[in-house]
Amino acid sequence: MVEIELDGQKVEVAAGSMVMHAAEKAGTYIPHFCYHKKLSIAASCRMCLVEVEKAPKPMPACATPVTQGMVVRTKSDKAIQAQKSVMEFLLINHPLDCPICDQGGECQLQDLAVGYGASSSRYEEEKRVVPHKDVGPLISMQEMSRCIHCTRCVRFGQEVAGVMELGMIHRGEHAEITTVTGDTVDSELSGNMIDICPVGALTSKPFRYSARTWELSRRKSVSPHDSTGSNLIVQVKNHKVMRVLPFENEDINECWIADRDRFSYEALGSEERLQRPMLKQGGQWIEVDWQTALEYVVNGLQCLKKEKGASSIGALVSPHSTLEELYLAGELVRGLGSGSIDYRLRNAEFEASAGVRWLGRSIASLSTLQSALVVGSNLRKDHPLFAQRIRQAARKGCTVTAIDAVVRDWAMPVAHTLVAAPGAWTQALADVAAAIAQEKGVAAPVASGQAGNETARAIAAALLSGEHKAVLLGNAAAHHAQASSLLALANWIAAQTGASVGYLTEAANTVGAQWVKAVPGQGGLNAAQMLAGGLKGVILLNNEPVFDSAAGAKVVEALAQAEMVVTLSPFKTNMEFSDVLLPIAPFTETSGSFVNAEGRLQSFHAVVRPLGETRPAWKVLRVLANLLDLPGFDFETSQDVLAKATGTLAGQAQSVPGELLDNTTQAALQAAPSGAADPVVASIYQLDGLVRRATSLQLTADARLAREGAAA
Repeated sequence: MVEIELDGQKVEVAAGSMVMHAAEKAGTYIPHFCYHKKLSIAASCRMCLVEVEKAPKPMPACATPVTQGMVVRTKSDKAIQAQKSVMEFLLINHPLDCPICDQGGECQLQDLAVGYGASSSRYEEEKRVVPHKDVGPLISMQEMSRCIHCTRCVRFGQEVAGVMELGMIHRGEHAEITTVTGDTVDSELSGNMIDICPVGALTSKPFRYSARTWELSRRKSVSPHDSTGSNLIVQVKNHKVMRVLPFENEDINECWIADRDRFSYEALGSEERLQRPMLKQGGQWIEVDWQTALEYVVNGLQCLKKEKGASSIGALVSPHSTLEELYLAGELVRGLGSGSIDYRLRNAEFEASAGVRWLGRSIASLSTLQSALVVGSNLRKDHPLFAQRIRQAARKGCTVTAIDAVVRDWAMPVAHTLVAAPGAWTQALADVAAAIAQEKGVAAPVASGQAGNETARAIAAALLSGEHKAVLLGNAAAHHAQASSLLALANWIAAQTGASVGYLTEAANTVGAQWVKAVPGQGGLNAAQMLAGGLKGVILLNNEPVFDSAAGAKVVEALAQAEMVVTLSPFKTNMEFSDVLLPIAPFTETSGSFVNAEGRLQSFHAVVRPLGETRPAWKVLRVLANLLDLPGFDFETSQDVLAKATGTLAGQAQSVPGELLDNTTQAALQAAPSGAADPVVASIYQLDGLVRRATSLQLTADARLAREGAAA
């Protein structure tokens, strides 16, 4: 540790730290623009100049290393005058367009100009103008004349997103930030550039000119998309969601969010929103009141139970639903006497698991891995923020390896990719196991494993080195026809190498769905059996089987054979085969909880009132159960449901109990090719109903490529 004196205060910081770090520790604010705690140091703006004793001139706090006994003054006349001089230079070319700038009210330059700017400018020459740029549907670069060349966006692309999509060309007053070749900015994390821009040069294209920051209410929430459980700030005006920003949580999403977390709010105002219950009468859809719709559903379920038996009724539920909704859906189905409920809509294998499958380690620990084997995942697109964590580990020397059907661009160094068709992934993993067995002098777990495979040997060597290691199974591995065999082999490899083993997990509540047992009970049908037409009465909670299941378009014909299909959705969907549509609230209009990949439970409240006659799904399920005279559904709040679902006092549960977390399997180790169809995995902007209806996300390059791939 090094001790320095900062404004008369003694401060101890680690050797190699900068003066800026010491100031942060002491709680002293030093004005800055280019410095950002998550990015490398550029020292390009010079706004953080401070007086260092015995130094001949002011020094940049962000780039001046501390030394023992150093004396720093951040508020001396010399420091303040230097900062004011820098501000004068920064404002020389800056346009006077604060009244129409989207950044107005939350602009660092605007804030610091009040404290360090002059009342008038000595600059009388013509201001420079930078041409407009179109870089895609998410980021607006229409006012790049405002840019102060802090290069935060450039460094973010290189260091966090892993893709240098922006860079600086020319010099002096001709310098400008651009994509150079006129390309679009296509990173799945690109929206974070808007947040870190200290001026109004990069702004949100969907939000542009729609509200002023001081008009917006700020409310906390949790992302309903992938399994990161990103913490959000949802900004609201007149009971309408206007913008979504990250809420900093170092343990989960740091200060970043993925673009689908940021821009999917557009779907909340979609023309497809279902605002009143609807019934199909004579092939025509008509709007009805809640009483009529609920009585229709109750009568239908009672008739089916009486005539076809309780086993003819089941529920297909979305892992993007809240913990409370999933619990009540399961209790409702079981209360009717059926064991048919399942959230695993895209799975091809349905092994009964003794515990809850999860990440196997904390999300934060992904940043410290020294070796990682990722099986069956397009990591960068399936889990953008997990990829960002592993990218940071790779920058520090982590050896990243993969088993996949193709070599993918993860915007990070991938040392080795063992390319194999999905049907041969078990064989590929068996080859890695055989190489490990040979290296350690133990028996291989599978006789067919080939230790001579060069790539398998390289992956084995990577897993045998270092201390912090993980075998991570992706969405395609979870949906695989031999998912349990892959897990069994992964467990053997992990045991031999000292690695953790875990699932990246697909959705916001994949872990939570297992916790509250949204899986088939005794004699119940699994998702594949239900999707194939095994039921007469089907409840669809928050999902669209055509897009959300392995059955795809085949489900239309299968579910059309059911006598009653009830869809609970925020959108007008499933209309080809449904008989009733009940409008339920998306995550912004209901309270609830999600459990992320590491097993952390996060609860949230509604941020706006429900649209039209939309109701929270947990309330709809509770009322249905009451009308069916099922016992144990006397809940007043979602917190009451949570307490019952988790077996704890309301608000006390913080995570899935450790004794329930279990990635082991009873499956036999085998490596015979399955010959089954390739696993079904949703592309980045097809994951759920919200992102599918977010206009700007559907205009991105990723969405376009997914559509072209589907068409092919």
